Amino acid sequence: MSGVWTALMGLGGVLAQHVILAACAIGLGIAVALPLAVWASRSQAVSRGALGFASLVQTIPALALLALFFPILLSLRAVFGEDLPTLGFLPALLALALYALLPILRNAVTAQANLDPGVIEAADGVGMNFWQRLRLVEAPLTAPYIMAGIRTAAVWTIGAATLSTTIGQPSLGDPIFAGLQTQNWSLVLAGCIASAGLAIIADALLGTIEAGFRRRDRRLWLGGAIAVAIGVAAAFVSQVDWSRDDGRDTVVIGTKQFSEQLILGRLVGAQLEEAGYNVEYREGLGSAVVAQAVADGSIDLYFDYTGTIWANQMKRTDNPGRDAMYEAIQKWEREVQGTRVLGKLGFENAYAFAMREDRADELGIRTIEDLARAAPRLVAGGDPEWFERPEWFAVRDAYGLKFANQRNFSPTFMYDALRSSEADVITAYTSDGRIAADRLRVLEDPREALPSYDTLIILSPERANDQRLIATLRPLLGTINVEAMREANFSVDRTDGDKKSPREAAGWLAKEVGLE
Repeated sequence: MSGVWTALMGLGGVLAQHVILAACAIGLGIAVALPLAVWASRSQAVSRGALGFASLVQTIPALALLALFFPILLSLRAVFGEDLPTLGFLPALLALALYALLPILRNAVTAQANLDPGVIEAADGVGMNFWQRLRLVEAPLTAPYIMAGIRTAAVWTIGAATLSTTIGQPSLGDPIFAGLQTQNWSLVLAGCIASAGLAIIADALLGTIEAGFRRRDRRLWLGGAIAVAIGVAAAFVSQVDWSRDDGRDTVVIGTKQFSEQLILGRLVGAQLEEAGYNVEYREGLGSAVVAQAVADGSIDLYFDYTGTIWANQMKRTDNPGRDAMYEAIQKWEREVQGTRVLGKLGFENAYAFAMREDRADELGIRTIEDLARAAPRLVAGGDPEWFERPEWFAVRDAYGLKFANQRNFSPTFMYDALRSSEADVITAYTSDGRIAADRLRVLEDPREALPSYDTLIILSPERANDQRLIATLRPLLGTINVEAMREANFSVDRTDGDKKSPREAAGWLAKEVGLE
């Protein structure tokens, strides 16, 4: 439990950002829902339309809703300019506000619809105008029901806000996602406890306000409101940088969702800090999101693989060879994306099919051709992207692969699935230390259906000609061999007592490859 406690004590920064995000989303949801509810109470058509839309939004999974705002905001740059953020706070705020809309709107509309007609007639009878009736009669009578909706929205929003990590907004999802990727269960538990605790506290405080409205007790609802305001204000104050501007340039590093990317991010971040930069991280981004983020300048640099860019972004299905592919990617990134391929880090992390040795021996499988013959009896496991990637379609068509079942696992759990026989074969990564640790057999690819996957540093258009940054990063190129990367990856992915954090593994890797 000491690990969980230590992790909890380190969550102050993301807790404050989580509170700010959730509070702003609920506030925006209230600002939209209440006027809409007043309008809906006077028009059946508006009521049906508004509630139908809010219900439709609720049917969209929160993770998908957050991700959908990335292309929406990207397209809106044509109207609002290139400075419109596409990742981070803004898309998270808009998605969560939509998610908060339904419970507030439904409770407000229901409360309005169930007001005693006699009370309304009496208000009209004494000559009240629209605003007087709304403020002095309808609002006090419906307030307890509206607060009940706000309580529900608050609990939903605080929980869903953990998913904003996937679009680059720091939140209590940071320790949860990082812990899942590195099998650090203390981090996962700490994130869950903090998020659940925050939801319980928010529900209790908002419940106090609701009780105050219901009992017409001003001290009760005012006390709850002041407590909520103090909590949100404290979160805002904690994020103020009270130090004077140190004049240092800030570099934003984006990474994908697995251990190797987290390690590389911390490795480069340490080099940049040593060179006098401030560094911010956007971790856990999807492949397509992080590539677009560097192209539009939301992040300054990230790490990608030649095969991923070739198949997913350039939509190429041929395999011209390693050097020709690299040259074509450099040109495409420069001319189409406006980004710059700074160079190769020195190791390859390719996709490969891997099986347990005993299972492969039992079925007589050494190559993907052998695998194709046995595939109708086997279960294949891949990461959440694999079975939608062009590389899968290419290798499937090249060998005629047709498995009995295909299952998606997070990269962390793919190897566990193989060990527990939940899958017979997985799409492993060749720089993953668990291949050797678990004594897996990597199947040969005689038809070269899978492209090469050299690891690259990609710079945003704004940083493409930043000579100081380039001079700082250039010593990293060509220094990391696959053996060192495997060992660093395994030190994070292992589950015994020698497990390292991505930052610790990055420190070890820096010494191993002579960067310190």
